[in-house]
Amino acid sequence: DMSKIKDVDWFIEVVVENLDIKKSLFDKVEKERTDGTLITSNTSGIPIHLMLDERSEDFQKHFCGTHFFNPPRYLRLLEVIPTPKTDPEIVDFLMNYGDLYLGKETVLCKDTPAFIANRIGVYSMMSGMHAISDTNFSVGEIDKLTGPVIGRAKSATFRTSDLVGLDTTVNVSNNLFAALKDDESKDRFELPEIVKQLHERKWLGDKTKQGFYKKVVEGSKKQILELNLKTYEYEEKKKSKLDVLDKTKNVEDLKKRLQIAIALKGDEGDFYRKTFFDLFKYCTYRIPEIADELFRIDQAVSAGFAWELGPFKS
Repeated sequence: DMSKIKDVDWFIEVVVENLDIKKSLFDKVEKERTDGTLITSNTSGIPIHLMLDERSEDFQKHFCGTHFFNPPRYLRLLEVIPTPKTDPEIVDFLMNYGDLYLGKETVLCKDTPAFIANRIGVYSMMSGMHAISDTNFSVGEIDKLTGPVIGRAKSATFRTSDLVGLDTTVNVSNNLFAALKDDESKDRFELPEIVKQLHERKWLGDKTKQGFYKKVVEGSKKQILELNLKTYEYEEKKKSKLDVLDKTKNVEDLKKRLQIAIALKGDEGDFYRKTFFDLFKYCTYRIPEIADELFRIDQAVSAGFAWELGPFKS
């Protein structure tokens, strides 16, 4: 139905994360589109300016990145990523339209690898998974430690990976590791052994019916098993008592819960201190590389990863 493009006001490209395939699609789009109409890409990490090769002046003027976070019906983030050739009026329109009519948290991003939310969010996830390698916490325990108790989504770390698809996390991490030449912490984007193992086994999460968790059905009984990170076998969820859950159960103020978490003794406190401080350091060094203002980082990760507080606000 490519011929119908001439009748639309805004065309959004959402094909596979492969630059050559995207550019070949734009060849076809440009033959059909009407001058003055919007054309944007939903890429989660490919540099926007690389898509402009061989495009007309009108195409370049009306083109930028519009990265909707998945699933868009639940996550409010819309990253708007202009190129130097994008008409500023187009940027203003998309920022306003996304906010007013789509109900999104629109965040203006620079055209840097993975933009803002994935750069920070995937770093946080990878940093946490590297830290997990030094602990004896189970998959379920990590998700409890990194979920609502610290103001993060209920899916936390491993369940989020299963929902999004481990292959997506791996692709973003690998792309970042290759693209970031001067990033002082780029080693964090190297895949931890637990991620390598699952990726090699093609246990990618919900899309392959197993990942860090696996649903099994026996007759009318359904059960969710979790992966043992030492043996890579699935087991029943452990019933464990975590200090952070016990000591914060009556604390509604998130900032106070975070203070309690960081002050804990033992493995839980060590895990929180290691991951929190590492993330804050990383975010601090990203100004002004990925954003000129601190609040844009908080905006992006809060709306894109459902964090109650961004790293600076917390």
